[in-house]
Amino acid sequence: MIELAFVTCLATSPTDCENRSLLFQDGTPMSCMMAAQPQLAQWINEHPNWTIARWKCRAFKPGEGGFDI
Repeated sequence: MIELAFVTCLATSPTDCENRSLLFQDGTPMSCMMAAQPQLAQWINEHPNWTIARWKCRAFKPGEGGFDI
């Protein structure tokens, strides 16, 4: 599994941020990189009060806690 890990921050309070992720069953980190921008754009359209601060694709490791981007 591949994880698109990203950090979102409130548009009105850029210091209030949260880690989030989307999981892809199939694919590679490269295919995740290619699909990331449309996926993140869709997420932003569904959550207009948030902004994306940073993101990355990585292999998903179940049980792994927070992430450092």
